[in-house]
Amino acid sequence: MALACGLVLLCGCAGTPEGFSEESAASLPDAPVQRHAPLSDQARAAQSLAELPVRELADPDWVAETADVVQIPDRALEAYAGAALRLREEYLDCGLGWNTLAGIGQVESHHGAYGGSTLAEDGTASPPIIGVALDGGEGVAAIPDTDGGELDGDDEWDRAVGPMQFIPTTWELHAQDGSGGQGGGSPPDPQNIDDASLTAAVFLCERGGEVVTDDGFAAAVGAYNRSVPYINDVADWAERYAGSF
Repeated sequence: MALACGLVLLCGCAGTPEGFSEESAASLPDAPVQRHAPLSDQARAAQSLAELPVRELADPDWVAETADVVQIPDRALEAYAGAALRLREEYLDCGLGWNTLAGIGQVESHHGAYGGSTLAEDGTASPPIIGVALDGGEGVAAIPDTDGGELDGDDEWDRAVGPMQFIPTTWELHAQDGSGGQGGGSPPDPQNIDDASLTAAVFLCERGGEVVTDDGFAAAVGAYNRSVPYINDVADWAERYAGSF
C-alpha cells in the first residue's frame, strides 16, 4: 500500500510498475503531455512560490477559462495548477503538469464531488470524502487501523480519505501544507484540495523522477496505485485535459 485507493476502482495499491508482470507492463501507457498554467501576478513577484498559497500561484483568468473548457471546478483546478507550479520550482526535472494531478483527482473523487461532496472556498471537502474500509474484501487490501480513526472515523480498518484519497499512514509520512505558511499553524488536512494536491505532487515526483518519460510516469502513478487499469485511466484523463487546448 503506497498512497491512495481509487474510489472508482475500489482497489488496494502497492509497489511500482517494476513489480508488474511482463505482460501487464506491456499494457502501460505512454506518458501524457504535461501542461502548466501561467503564473499569477503575485507568483511572478514572489521571491519563492513557497511563500504563497498553492491556490494563488496560477493566473486566475487562465483558471476561469480553463475550468470552463475542461469541466473541472475552479477551486480544484486552482489546486492542481498551483501544486504543479510549485513543483516546477522545487523538483526541476520532474515536469509534472496540472493535467496529471487532475487525472488523479477525476479518478479518485471526481474532483472532490464523490458522494455529493463539494469543495468549500477554503478548499475543504464537505462532507468529508471517506473511502471504503480496507478490510481485505473483494478488490481491496487489508489494512488494520493505524490512526485510531482520527482521519477516517474507523478504528478497526484504515480508509482512504480526501479528494486525492490518501491512506492515513501515507498522509502521516508525506503530508504537505498548501497554505504557503498562511495556514495559521493548522496541520495539513487530507480533505483540503490544496494540501492534498501538493502532497500528491511531491509524492509523484519523488517516486517517478521525470514523469515526462514513459517509465517515470508509470513509476509515479504506479506508486500511487499499483494497477495497470488505474495508470491507464489516469493517463487517459490527463491526455484528455491536455488535448482540450
